[in-house]
Parts: sequence; C-alpha cells; structure tokens
Amino acid sequence: MQLQLKDLSLHYKDKSPLFQDVNLTVNSGDFILIQGPSGSGKSSLLRLLNRLQDPTSGDILIDGRPVTGYEVTELRRKIGYVQQTPIVVETTVQDNLVLPFHFKVADGQPPPSGEDLRKRLDDFLLQDVDLDDEAETLSVGQKQRIALIRTLLAGPEILLCDEPTSALDARSKEIVEGWLERLNLERKIAVVLVSHTDFAPTRVTPRRCLFQEGRLKEVPL
Repeated sequence: MQLQLKDLSLHYKDKSPLFQDVNLTVNSGDFILIQGPSGSGKSSLLRLLNRLQDPTSGDILIDGRPVTGYEVTELRRKIGYVQQTPIVVETTVQDNLVLPFHFKVADGQPPPSGEDLRKRLDDFLLQDVDLDDEAETLSVGQKQRIALIRTLLAGPEILLCDEPTSALDARSKEIVEGWLERLNLERKIAVVLVSHTDFAPTRVTPRRCLFQEGRLKEVPL
C-alpha cells in the first residue's frame, strides 16, 4: 500500500495558511516521525489523512487513487488513527475494544475472544484493567492504550498515531513504542507517529519529517 500527499495545503478562514505544498510518500513498512512546534499542523495533517477534514488544496492518494474515491469506512479500515485525546464510550473495556466489529469498518470479521483481548491488555501493561471495568473510569494513559489496541484490532495497513505516549509513564511508553516498532517490522504496517517527546527507536530507522514555517521537510534523525 502506498499513501501519497501531493502539494497539500490547509488554510483556515481569515488566517494565514497552517501549512502548504506538503509532499510526502508513505510506503508499506515505512516508519515516519513527524515533529515540529506546537500549532505547526502535525495533528491537522493526520486528520486530513483519515478524512476527518479535507485539505484546502492538493491531493491525497492511496495506490494512485484519490481518497475521495473511497468510502469512509473502507478508508478507515486501511488507515487507523489513534488521536492524542483518547476516545472511549460509556461502557465496558471489552465493549470499547470490540466496538469496530459492530460497524462496516470490520468488514464482517468476528470480534476477538475474551481470552485474546485479555492477552492484548497484558501486552500493553494493563494487567490491572478488567474487561468488565467501565472504560470511563480509567486514567488517560490507560485510555490511550485501550484506543491503540482497539485501532490495531481493525487490522490497518497504515497506523497514524498522535502523541500516543504523552500520558504514559516511562515503562509504559517503552512498551508502546516497542509495539509500534514490532508492528512495523513484523507486519509491515506503516507507522506515522507525531511526537513532541524524544523517541529513540531500537529496531527501526524512522524517516524524520519536520514542520517549519508551514513547510514539511525531511531531515536527518
């Protein structure tokens, strides 16, 4: 799978352009780190890629086909998005995890078993969270990991992550970053990671892209 951004610009009414003429190609197996000052457009770029909003100008293509040619559910099955502020619904942890399987995005797949969900929670250092716990009562850091697991269960080919470790302690941050590397290496899932914090990968060599004055430039890590 290939995702292409061609001359992408985003303007808000009565304001100077947030960014313009962004060009970037993301291939299967890429690991891309996007950084830049607060307000430079990092999160907005991810929203464009997931079609939560549309660009002012330019094109976003998947395998040469404009994203506007895909149904939104099809697009979001291919491109998973973990937002900076985790979203959970007012029900149990288990219901939150299997939520995508109630919608078209799951493409008719059966939901994972409770045993599989339990293992995934343990993998992300959530041993103290029960499947029948109310998701709303969890900490922000726990919700972030629940949101990440839920997105991965849908089987995306590209994973967009907006500050997924911002509310985690050092050990949990290490676990999540390790999983992102593992998914990238073993499953060839392309990862596009927005991060303000230091990211020191141990197994992958990311491409680092930096927002500066409305432009996105690829720079050495």
